[in-house]
Amino acid sequence: MKKTLRKLFAAALVGALSVSMLAGCGSSNGDSKKDSAENKTIKVAASATPHAEILEYAKTALKEKGYDLEVTIFDDYVKPNEVVESGEFDANYFQHEPYLNSFNEEKGTHLVIAGKIHYEPFGIYPGTKKSLDDIADGDTIAVPNDTTNEARALLLLQDNGIIKLKDGAGINATVNDIEENPHNIEIVELEAAQVARVVDETSFVVLNGNYALQAGFSVSKDALAYETSDSEAAKTYVNVIAVKEGNENNEAIKALVDVLKSDDVKKYINDTYDGAVLPYEE
Repeated sequence: MKKTLRKLFAAALVGALSVSMLAGCGSSNGDSKKDSAENKTIKVAASATPHAEILEYAKTALKEKGYDLEVTIFDDYVKPNEVVESGEFDANYFQHEPYLNSFNEEKGTHLVIAGKIHYEPFGIYPGTKKSLDDIADGDTIAVPNDTTNEARALLLLQDNGIIKLKDGAGINATVNDIEENPHNIEIVELEAAQVARVVDETSFVVLNGNYALQAGFSVSKDALAYETSDSEAAKTYVNVIAVKEGNENNEAIKALVDVLKSDDVKKYINDTYDGAVLPYEE
C-alpha cells in the first residue's frame, strides 16, 4: 500500500513539474515573440529637415527588410540625445560628430556613431543686407550658439575675410577667440533653430543646412558664401546616425544605416535638396 502511494505521489509530482515546465516554456515563447515584434520597429529621433524627410523616404526600403521605421521630430539639439541615452529611442539622426563628442563630454552620455550619412554645407545668408561687399562698421551677424556650430560659423566668417580668429582656435572657436574684427561686427549668438528667424533684424545670418532649408533658402541660389564639398569642414561635420554605445551592431540599426547609405537614398538626397544636403562618400 505504502509503495503504491509512493508511486502515485511520484507520478503526481512529475505531472506537476511537467505542467510547470510547459507553462514556463509557453510564457518564454510568448515573451520572445513579443520582443521580436518590438525589435522590428526602429524608433528614431530626428530634426525635421532634411533628416526626418530622408527617413520617411527610407521607410519603404526598410519595410522590405522587415522593419517598421517610426520617426519623431524634435526641434532642439538636446532632447534627441537624451531619449537615445535613456533607451526610449533606438537612434537619432540630426547631428554631426563634433557635436556628438562635445555632448558626450558635457553631459556624460554614452552615444556612438552607427553610420555617417550626409553633410550640409554651412552658409552665410542675406539678412537686411544682400551682399557681403556691403558690410559696414557695426553690422550684426547671427550665428548658432552651441559649441561646435558656433565654431563652424566663425570659421566660415574667417574664410571670407570678415573676422580673424586666434591661431589654433579651430573647431573649438568662440567669440572670445576673435583676434581681428575690422568692421566691428557684432556677433549675435542664438539657439540654432532661432537664427533664421532674425533675417529681418540682422545684416546676415550663418545657418546650418537644415535650418536654411526650413527657412526657404537654397545653398546654390541664396548663400553668399558656403563650405565647399571638398572642404575639411564638410568631412568633419558629416551628419550621423547615433545610438547608445553597444547598439551600433544591432541588426536593425545596421539595416537602417545600409538603407540610408544606399544608391537610392543618395539619389533622393541629390535630387531633392539642390546642394544644401549631399550624401557622404567615405
